[in-house]
Amino acid sequence: MNPRREHFDAIIVGSGFGGSVMAWRLAEAGLRVCVLERGKAYPPGSFPRSPYGMRRNFWDPSQGLHGLFNLWSFRQLGGVVASGLGGGSLIYANVLLRKDERTFVRENLTDGGYEYWPVTREDLEPHYDTVEKMLGAQRFPFEHEPYRHTAKTIAMKLAAERMGLQDDWQLPPLAVTFANPGQPPIPGEVIHEPHPNLHGRTRTTCRLCGECDIGCNYGSKNTLDYTYLSAAKRLGAELRVRCEVMSFWPEDGEYVVEYVDHSEAREGEPPEVPSRLLPRTVLSADKLVLAAGTFGTTYLLLKNREAFPGLSEQLGTRFCGNGDLLGFLYKCTDRSKGRREPRILDGGHGPVITSALHIRDATEGGTGRGYYVEDAGYPEFINWLYEGSNQFALLRRFARLGHRIVKGWLRLNRDSDVSAEIAEVLGDCVGSASSLPLLAMGRDLPDGRMELTKDGMLDIDWSIRRSSSYFRRVRQTMAEMADALEGKLLHNPLSYLSRVITVHPLGGCPMGRTSAEGVVDSHGEAFNHPGLYVADGAVMPGPTGPNPCLTISALADRFAEHLIERSRRITPSPPLPKEAPWTQPHM
Repeated sequence: MNPRREHFDAIIVGSGFGGSVMAWRLAEAGLRVCVLERGKAYPPGSFPRSPYGMRRNFWDPSQGLHGLFNLWSFRQLGGVVASGLGGGSLIYANVLLRKDERTFVRENLTDGGYEYWPVTREDLEPHYDTVEKMLGAQRFPFEHEPYRHTAKTIAMKLAAERMGLQDDWQLPPLAVTFANPGQPPIPGEVIHEPHPNLHGRTRTTCRLCGECDIGCNYGSKNTLDYTYLSAAKRLGAELRVRCEVMSFWPEDGEYVVEYVDHSEAREGEPPEVPSRLLPRTVLSADKLVLAAGTFGTTYLLLKNREAFPGLSEQLGTRFCGNGDLLGFLYKCTDRSKGRREPRILDGGHGPVITSALHIRDATEGGTGRGYYVEDAGYPEFINWLYEGSNQFALLRRFARLGHRIVKGWLRLNRDSDVSAEIAEVLGDCVGSASSLPLLAMGRDLPDGRMELTKDGMLDIDWSIRRSSSYFRRVRQTMAEMADALEGKLLHNPLSYLSRVITVHPLGGCPMGRTSAEGVVDSHGEAFNHPGLYVADGAVMPGPTGPNPCLTISALADRFAEHLIERSRRITPSPPLPKEAPWTQPHM
């Protein structure tokens, strides 16, 4: 060990669903842990909402941007990931669904198979339980006031019933606090936390504002900074933000990590010196855990591959987008009262996702590769943008209002109350009220490959065409939902150009039984490189089907147990209580 380097038992790169879980478990076991997160911490109230703030809320340090959203654009695929303490939990839609038991498939990879899962649902079951408790899972309290009137949830349930799929509709567990333990759910109540969170700030129960995906300013989401990372910090884990890892390598039985510190960067201004030329801080550790996300981890390993001879040739393989597909319901109507009226869906009210319709996989008694379709709410300001998009109609209504006011000024109209006229300026607003995005995800084919271009940039060879039968079935289900709600369906226009956007990229460092099949084993440890672990979506040998965050976290919990067992030094320390920071209220 170089005495000039700061040394840890484990360095964890990234603070998302894999890195945060590993940090807590290793710190609980008494290991000295350092978490390196490239992004900032986001306490309640710090997520931007103004156009000025949003303009700067993207990640590209080369342009002076150190914000939350990191967008990738490849030839036939776009991706959205996060940069911040808590990783993807800061912008995800909170859904905690377990991978369906029979989709842990074990196909013959040498004879046309696409995936082989070296773990089973039974292996992960106790880890699923642990993660659900730590993340304080609660279901949307649909049976309580005022939640029972949530229009989009009512519509999703009705669509399932009219399609004969009522048994496949559900309110999934969400990492959102709707109620304190033993108390009824009430929006905006102070959350009673057993320990202060790492931000030292007060949080409140869900206010139903639809802002989950752009950062919850009320702390209602049980994101990783409030749960796992707060617990890890209490146990002594060191959390370093704005530290972007650039390179790493094995040396004398350890792992050496170099990172750039962005804490002194002037946001909004391109740096005078490129990141690659900035001074670097060097650390070392007995164990190195890569948890920078599918794009980040795979990119880092590809970039530093020469330092790891014997690393599996499977690096970069088994990529998929977890079957993500976006659709839009619009102009939905209701004829139940004998006349055609707008069906109010009110997508801006509630958490982003409240319910899910499960179309079963062939392994579960269905046909083809299965998927989920979920309501995809959004911040209320989207409705204002929608209603203001028809500039001609808006100007015409403003002209009528101006004419009415001028007539009053000229004493040509004695009615001085212009409230109704001002209300008319807004129009009927049924366009936004009767529309709702749908988000589907499921078991597309994990046949993509990630690699570096000649200039060192990440590239992905993946095509929607190879999963065309899957996506065709998803579109058909969305169309049937639109018919059930007496509306129309608009597909993501990019999908007609064989291009999709994923918020759930998976693969690149897949698990396998041998190095000929995967980059890491079923415990997340890299073949031929003891002590090097991968703990994020990159380890998936195929799609999870439902939202992958719970499965990523459960795998990380399992990986942590293996790392602890193989650690060269474990200092006994009092474990955390097995009770979760939040427990399920009685609802």
